[in-house]
Amino acid sequence: MKEGFRQAMAWLHTWAGLIFGWLLFAIFLTGTMSYFKPEITRWSQPELPVHALDTPASLAKAQDYLQRHAAGAPSWFIQLPDPRTPAIGVGWRGGDGPRGFTRKTLDAQTGEEIQPRKTLGGDFFYRFHFELEMPYPWGRWLATFAALMMLLGLVTGIITHKKIFKEFFTFRPGKGQRSWLDGHNAIGVLVLPFHLMISYSSLVIFMYMVMPASILASYGSDQQGFFNEVFGPRETLKASGEAAPLPDLPTLYAKVRQQAPDSRIIWLDVQRPGDRNAQVTFISDGHERIAIQRGAGWRYDHADGSLAWSARPEHAPGIIAGGFYGLHMGEFAGPLLRWLYFFFGLAGTAVIGTGLVMWLGKRQLKHAKSGVQPFELRLVEVLNIASMSGLILAVASFFWANRLLPVALEGRADWEVNVFFGVWLTALLHALLRKGRRAWGEQLALAALLWAGLPLLNGITTGQGLNRSLMTGDWAMAGFDLTALGCGLFLAWTAGKMLRPPVQAPKRAPKPAKAAAALNTEAEAG
Repeated sequence: MKEGFRQAMAWLHTWAGLIFGWLLFAIFLTGTMSYFKPEITRWSQPELPVHALDTPASLAKAQDYLQRHAAGAPSWFIQLPDPRTPAIGVGWRGGDGPRGFTRKTLDAQTGEEIQPRKTLGGDFFYRFHFELEMPYPWGRWLATFAALMMLLGLVTGIITHKKIFKEFFTFRPGKGQRSWLDGHNAIGVLVLPFHLMISYSSLVIFMYMVMPASILASYGSDQQGFFNEVFGPRETLKASGEAAPLPDLPTLYAKVRQQAPDSRIIWLDVQRPGDRNAQVTFISDGHERIAIQRGAGWRYDHADGSLAWSARPEHAPGIIAGGFYGLHMGEFAGPLLRWLYFFFGLAGTAVIGTGLVMWLGKRQLKHAKSGVQPFELRLVEVLNIASMSGLILAVASFFWANRLLPVALEGRADWEVNVFFGVWLTALLHALLRKGRRAWGEQLALAALLWAGLPLLNGITTGQGLNRSLMTGDWAMAGFDLTALGCGLFLAWTAGKMLRPPVQAPKRAPKPAKAAAALNTEAEAG
């Protein structure tokens, strides 16, 4: 019975991993990139100048700009510069922007409006990670179900490998399928807690969407009532209709710093500026704690001149949900922990990729002598190549498009996405036309060239190559270029392995007993 249960778990692990592996590879890769979303966006907009941080001065520039251009708006939003985002972001309700919301980017030192190139930057990979470029809510549904399959694969993998920790210390290079299995097991065990946390927390984040039965049973069509009870309703005052100038925001910021010296304010929400009932909420970056606390910040009420910490009531469900959300997003992480998140995410991507390769390789061995590959195995081979090397190639093409498309091109951000999917589709067609190992090698070689060439392309097109970014201490730009170069070198090494003919491992001589049995069999047959 026990053996039968383990075999059933092995079957489930294998087929769930295959059917959803291609999608999970894309979800994990783009999600891993999202841990450096601000840095990717920073690289994608080289027009943004980098200055030494002076938050009070930047806040004064933002307030001056908004008072001149959006004095009558019902609300303002200000994103302050930080080490990862060098410019000031301002926005307000009203105007001719999309959905009645206008956004502008300002120079952090001068307060002048900047017109950086249009791009989705890191936001493209972040949203693709959980929306898959599909309309709401279908993309989120599919990504959440894939996360459930990932969690199922992890649990069934633990059950299947009863000697999993022993196998963690076993690696046999040059042994074909055995080497892939050893690598799959070793990486999977090394980052198993991280992968369990990421998979489960993604389900918790969208639990209200995928398991709404209890909400509907208790609240009916008033789902907002559920969120108000869990997270607390937002406290707002109606406009008084009595004009009153908004206080100096840098002065209020200084008072917040006196109350919380360790906080890092990155966002301001100003409601009813110019009215006597104006409210200003200062929101920190959340590095002080793991759990995301919604609606928390220091709020200034213009009506009575008070400035105090304001937070929605916390209770066990809210803390648990905020904790899982914070762990998944990693917004509390400093640079070192963020890199650890990044490498663990790459490890998860590698676990999925090696699993797909093993599934195919094991079944191809059975047909190696005939030289004829069944249609279903050829289909899996094509999808493996397109979903892995093709996706890596498409991501590199997205960044090349960012540098090569004309800055003034209409719909420029959409064209970057079009290039991404166009190259991905071309990789699929290439995998259909070329034999497996050759297709792998050619796509990886081209991807290596594109990734390794990104720093050179950046230097030629923007004048902000590695020589300049390293000298000026622009570590976001330099870090992106160095990471791209490292990816290119690794992909070149991998492509070299794939383009060389496979080395056949020498067959071991049969043991004496087996040799004697074979001779006896031949003698009897004779």
